[in-house]
Amino acid sequence: MTDTDAVTRFEAGLADVREAFGSAFGEAADEQSLRAANAKLTGPEGTLTKLMKLMREVPGDRRREFGQAANALKEEVAAAFDGALVALAQAEREAELAAPHIDVSLPGRRPKPGRLHPITRVTIELVDIFTALGFDVAHGPEIDLYEYNFDKLGFPPDHPATDMQDSFFVKSDGARSMLRTHTSTIQVREMLKRKPPLAIVAPGAVYRRDDDITHSPMFFQIEGLLVDEKVSFADLKGVLTRFAQRLFGPDVGVRGRPSYFPFVEPGAEIDISCVFCKPWEGDAARTAACRVCKGTGWLEILGCGMVHPVVFESVGYDPEKYTGFAFGLGIDRIAMLKYGISDIRMLYENDARFLEQIG
Repeated sequence: MTDTDAVTRFEAGLADVREAFGSAFGEAADEQSLRAANAKLTGPEGTLTKLMKLMREVPGDRRREFGQAANALKEEVAAAFDGALVALAQAEREAELAAPHIDVSLPGRRPKPGRLHPITRVTIELVDIFTALGFDVAHGPEIDLYEYNFDKLGFPPDHPATDMQDSFFVKSDGARSMLRTHTSTIQVREMLKRKPPLAIVAPGAVYRRDDDITHSPMFFQIEGLLVDEKVSFADLKGVLTRFAQRLFGPDVGVRGRPSYFPFVEPGAEIDISCVFCKPWEGDAARTAACRVCKGTGWLEILGCGMVHPVVFESVGYDPEKYTGFAFGLGIDRIAMLKYGISDIRMLYENDARFLEQIG
């Protein structure tokens, strides 16, 4: 391309833009079409943009002249575009004012109400039940000392839970720290600062290296502790029976099975009669076909037991004078039972379609 051709093309391009932009903006019926017309002129592939790329073909003694002309035209286009935007907004407003008035007697459209997450709702319900039974609510840090999480609860040094493959440890310059694997750390903290009698429940998030349809690396627990003189296993059974019947209904049955936990002796797993097939209603065929309880009529919900004397010794309580019981259950597990949820991960995926189904 010769210098003369470049000059001719540049001048023609400026003239075309100068002639076109006024009518293009004037014909735009709405903001979207106005912005589209502006993009054809000043956008990345617009006429003015391509024209500026032609500047390197223009003779050196004419570049300043053409550059000033192009910049002046670009400012003129921008001013016209801004003016057209204002004119469209004003025309839209005048059209609204000229339109028929709104009938204020029509019923309003209410905003769609939100709702508490199932975990939160179940936590509130559990706390309400236990506080009605005389328990205080206690809280503690989610990153806690290894000593509070294991040692003071009587875990032997070679227990699998103390291994890196089962628990999340946190790098620290001082004492060994970790994400708590249970809210029992709160029980330890409360016993270290309070003397018996005491009755507490400790709800909160806990962390373990589990991840499948029934386990999550982060989940929620609520644990309870009662310490006083002459506390027996009968007291534990009475509290947990009353708790289960308040949560699932007065007809639900409760039973205990021997089990082992490092911090209680004796220990037990607590089962309730299946809330899906409802064996107390006497329909044996329905119970036999129940996939949730696998035909047994029972569902495991928590672990419990009498507090081991070693735990009392580690916090400065006299095990000859005081006895107590402790229990712990997964709030997620209770939510899955109450709402018929088959996969624990659904509670944490924040799918609004799923959460809206929980009435």
